[in-house]
Amino acid sequence: MKSPYKIIETMSLSEKSSRETEKNDCYFFKVDKAANKQDIKRAVEVIFKVHVVKVNTMNCRGKLKRERSMKFGRTSSYKKAIVNLQKGEKIEIV
Repeated sequence: MKSPYKIIETMSLSEKSSRETEKNDCYFFKVDKAANKQDIKRAVEVIFKVHVVKVNTMNCRGKLKRERSMKFGRTSSYKKAIVNLQKGEKIEIV
């Protein structure tokens, strides 16, 4: 098993994720592409000391970006996880 700190790369802080966090007890993370739902659940529980109820994952493709005149490049693809916590538990964002 990988280290929990290698499984969870960053926490996604966007307008959509902020709205969802306020409505529900769910948080968005950018995770390692090879990580499965059980690995992500264990990593969040170990790092943040909370109880995870449900984990949803999705693979996000990189977007096309124009480089110079007619060449196109692509941003890197990543895997995103939406983690739901038990009622009343929160993750402190510093």
